Amino acid sequence: MPAYHRLGEVPPKRHTQFRKADGSLYSEEVFGTEGFSGNYSILYYHYPPTRITKFAPLSLPSATQARPNVPEIWHEGVQRHHHLKSAALGGKGDAVQGRQIVMYNQDVAIGVAKPTETMDYYYRSGDADLVYFVQAGEGVCESVFGALPFHSGDYIVIPRGTTFRFDLPSLGRTTVTFLTIEAHGTIEPPHRYYNHQGQLLEHAPYCERDIRRPEELITHTEAGEFEVRVKVGDTITCYTYDHHPLNVVGWDGCAYPWIFNIHDFEPITGRVHQPPPVHQTFQGPNFVVCSFVPRKLDYHPLSVPVPYNHSNIDSDELLYYVNGNFGSRRGIEQESLTLHPRGIPHGPQPGVVEQSLGAERTEEMAVMIDTFKPLLLTSVAQAIDDPSYPYSWSGQV
Repeated sequence: MPAYHRLGEVPPKRHTQFRKADGSLYSEEVFGTEGFSGNYSILYYHYPPTRITKFAPLSLPSATQARPNVPEIWHEGVQRHHHLKSAALGGKGDAVQGRQIVMYNQDVAIGVAKPTETMDYYYRSGDADLVYFVQAGEGVCESVFGALPFHSGDYIVIPRGTTFRFDLPSLGRTTVTFLTIEAHGTIEPPHRYYNHQGQLLEHAPYCERDIRRPEELITHTEAGEFEVRVKVGDTITCYTYDHHPLNVVGWDGCAYPWIFNIHDFEPITGRVHQPPPVHQTFQGPNFVVCSFVPRKLDYHPLSVPVPYNHSNIDSDELLYYVNGNFGSRRGIEQESLTLHPRGIPHGPQPGVVEQSLGAERTEEMAVMIDTFKPLLLTSVAQAIDDPSYPYSWSGQV
């Protein structure tokens, strides 16, 4: 879990009177996951977070947008490998409701966001943790926990229940691209990286120093009409407040948005090729996230640096290519996604093994998501699919 953190003003004792300068009480909220047995923080508001002026279902101009982020399944009818060229996707909407879902299952939805619009509302997912991997661009994640600046290479981890929005001041001048993960459960560092007291271990590939937390709490007390869109399941409800939702004066605890940058992942290498679990960065409900980063290659005198052929017997493997030259694949470009589903072996393409012999280093950078339940492809994936990819191991393409 993220380490204990504190911003702003809080009373000496939780659940006790905490008063403003005018003598009235601040409003306390316990923000917790997994009931009262998981991580939690305690926030203190100028206005009760329960005070709303109206609520209504989401209404957007197009009827097809009435349920954004509800994907249309691509029923291809075969089991095969896929190469999805997401660089070809055009920009769409804002950073949240402009997400273009390429595949999903009951645990996780994976997509790409290329916003063309700013968020004029705040957002809260009531049942899903979110991760935004920043492929390109920069900005600030503004939330009730404070300002969290981000840039290329960042994993932005946002726990469910967080009220936030993305501020993208450079939008229109530069491209902003995210790989997005929406999980119906907790996304966190692997449990095996922790000791029994919750500290990251010496042999973990990153530590607490690598994690960035909100460092500036900006308290808004202005009145007006402010919209917060709350998503639970496939339903988005628009809540209107007569005060700014980011009116927190202080908070402390262990549940809040945080950032880890892929460049801070310390690779684990060996004399012979190491299996993918050494690259694991996060765990989620029935899936893992791994980071492939520039690193020294295997140093046994007879080592084969590229991955061996392997079968995903009980998992689907998705790779998102960030940059660099991925040694075992040809024809891959930045923002490509490859899906190697269960039941079919995959591995290095023809000629790659011999070419790799003697190599001492790789500059590849990629994000891998392995799911333990089958992924369903969407119509977005169909539009960017390379149908020749399954033949890339035969030498026909």
